[in-house]
Amino acid sequence: MIAQKITLKEADALFKRFQYALALPAYQQLLKNQKPTLYLTRQIAECYRQLNQAKETEIWYNRVLQFPDAAPEALKYAADAARKNSHYEKAKQQYLQYGQRVPDQAGLANQLAAICDSAQLWLAQPQPYELQKPKGINSTNADFSPVIFQNNLVFTSDRPFGTSKKKNTSGWTGKPFPKLYLSIKKNDGQYEAPVPFDKNINNKYHNGSATFSPDSQTMYFTRIDQQKGGAVKTNTDPFSWVKFEANEDTYINRLEIFVSRKTNQGWSEPEPFPYNNPEVYSVGHPALSPDGETLYFVSDMPGGFGQTDIYYCTRQAGNRWSKPVNAGKVINTSGKESFPVVSPTGKLYFASEGHPGMGGLDIFEAEGAKANWKNLKNLKFPLNSPADDFGITFDETSEGGFLVSNRNSAEGTDDIYAFKLVQTRCTLAGKVVEHIPGTKGTFTDKPVTQVLIRFYAAGDTTALTTYSDAQGNFTFPVKSGATYTIKASKQGYLLNSTEITPTCGGEVEVFPVSIVLNRNALNNTIVLENIYYDFDKFDIRPEAMPELDKLVRILQDNPTIRIELGSHTDSRQTAAYNQRLSQLRAEAAVNYIISRGIAPERLIAKGYGETQLLNDCKDGVTCSELEHQINRRTVVRILSQ
Repeated sequence: MIAQKITLKEADALFKRFQYALALPAYQQLLKNQKPTLYLTRQIAECYRQLNQAKETEIWYNRVLQFPDAAPEALKYAADAARKNSHYEKAKQQYLQYGQRVPDQAGLANQLAAICDSAQLWLAQPQPYELQKPKGINSTNADFSPVIFQNNLVFTSDRPFGTSKKKNTSGWTGKPFPKLYLSIKKNDGQYEAPVPFDKNINNKYHNGSATFSPDSQTMYFTRIDQQKGGAVKTNTDPFSWVKFEANEDTYINRLEIFVSRKTNQGWSEPEPFPYNNPEVYSVGHPALSPDGETLYFVSDMPGGFGQTDIYYCTRQAGNRWSKPVNAGKVINTSGKESFPVVSPTGKLYFASEGHPGMGGLDIFEAEGAKANWKNLKNLKFPLNSPADDFGITFDETSEGGFLVSNRNSAEGTDDIYAFKLVQTRCTLAGKVVEHIPGTKGTFTDKPVTQVLIRFYAAGDTTALTTYSDAQGNFTFPVKSGATYTIKASKQGYLLNSTEITPTCGGEVEVFPVSIVLNRNALNNTIVLENIYYDFDKFDIRPEAMPELDKLVRILQDNPTIRIELGSHTDSRQTAAYNQRLSQLRAEAAVNYIISRGIAPERLIAKGYGETQLLNDCKDGVTCSELEHQINRRTVVRILSQ
C-alpha cells in the first residue's frame, strides 16, 4: 500500500493500530507532496519515538518545536531523545523549558535536568568493567534478555525464524515476532550459531524473557495473548510497556508467564502461570531467585506504584505460588520497571526509566529480598549508557555476565554484550587539548570540552564512549599491557585517533594520555612537535618519525583534507642554499608519509628557507645550537577540507 498513493486517513489508521513501521513511510510520502504541517511533523516524530530511534526522534521533535502551536510535551520528548544521544546540555535546557511551560511538571523537569549533570560525570568516570559483543550471538535485528542455562546462552531475538516463506511480522516494529534461541558454549569459550529453542516453547507470536530453576528442569518464560481492542488503557507492545487508548479495530498484546518442564523428549507443553489475567493486565519477565523459592516478575496490574512494577510470589506447600506481592517503593516508581534478575549473591537487578539514569532504561542494583530492599544504586557507565540498557544476567562469579543495550545503534536495535570486572584497576587519565601557537615556536595547551571519545580494546569493533569534561579530561578503566585505540572527535576539529599500551603496576594506578585536536579550517596550522633536522642535512631524524606517524594517522582519519608540509631552515648558509635545503627537507617528510600509504596528491612539499625565522637568529647574530634548531622545523597547513 505504501508504494501507491496513500491518504492521510490510511496513514492515521496504521498509526492507530500501532503499526509504526508502516505508518512512518506513509507519513513521509505524504510530506513529500505538501508543505510541512505541525500534524504530519509530529506524527513522524512520534513514529520514530515509538520505534526507539533516538537520533531521528531528536531531529523530528525539534522540527515540531519550530511550530508556534507545538504542545509542550514535544519539549520533553526532544529532551528525552537528546539525553539518549548524549546531548546532555541540550537536554538540560529543554527540560528546564518544559518545566517553565508546564508548571505542575517543574519538579520532574528540574530532576531530569540534574540527571543530565550526573550522567556527564558518570561518563567521565567509568566503573572498572569491560564490555564487548560476544562473537556469533547478535544479528542485525533485536537480540535481548540473555540468561545462562547449563553454561550455555538462551536469549530472545526477532531475527527471521525458521525456513517458512510466510513470515509473521509485528506491525509495530516491522520485524518478525521475537522467539527464544539457544547458543551452545564451546570449549574455547566462544558460542555456536544460535538455533531456535524447543518447538513447544516458541509459538506464533512473542516468546521471550526466560528463567530456569536451579536444577534446570523447569523454565518460566513470557508469551503474549491477543485480546480484542476496546475503550481501555492497555499495554500494546509487550517489550515497550507503553499504554495507549485502544480502539475497536486493534488487537491488544498482553503478556503472560508460562511454565514448562524438561522431559526425555525436550520440553513439555507450556502451562499458564496461575496469576495470568490477560483480559485485565499483563504479567511477564519472570526471574527466579537462586534457591528457586521466589519468582519475581513485571506487571501493570491495578494497585501498583507506576506504569509497570516488579512483583514477586513465594513457593508454597504443594509447589504452589503465593498471591503476587508488590516489591515496594524502593524498587518501583511512578514510571516503568522491568526485566528483573537475581544474581547468585542474591542482589536484585532491574531496568528502570523512573529512577535517575543516564538516558533511556538504566540497570539498577538493590540489596535485600522480596519487599524489603536497601542500598539502591545505578550501575553507572559503562554498564549503563545514554541509550537503553537492561536484561542483565550474571555468571557464577557475579563479576561477569551479559547485558543488553542499544548503544551504538542508530536504529535502536538491541544487542547482547558480555561484561566482566577489570581485575587490574588501572585508570587511563586522558586530556584533550588544542595547541595555541605562541611566539618563537612555543604553544600553550587549551582544554577542549565535550569531545566525543570512542575507546576500543584491541580486536574489538564496539566502542565505549564518553565525553571530555570542562577541563578536557576523561577516564577509562584499562588493563596494563593491553592495547587500545582512542578516537577523539568534535565538530570543527580534525578527527584524531591514537593507539596506546598503558603500563600500570605496583604503585602506578593512573596512566596519563594527552590528545591534541587541530581545528579543521583552511590555512589552519597543525602543530607537530620535534620535527627538527640536523644542521645542513635533510634526512628524517629517528625521533621525528613518531610525530610524522601522528600526521599519517590524522590523514587516515580525515581522508578528504589536503595539506602542505612547509620546511624551514636556520639562517646559516646562503639564502639560496637554505631555500634548496628546505625544499629537500619538505620532500623528505612528504616521501616518508607517502611510504606509509598516503596518496601523493594529498600532499604538497614547500621549502621556505630562512624566510620565516621564529627568533632573532638571523645573519650576523650569534646564537646557540638550540636556538638555531628552533628554526629548523616542518609546519603543516590545511589546504583543502
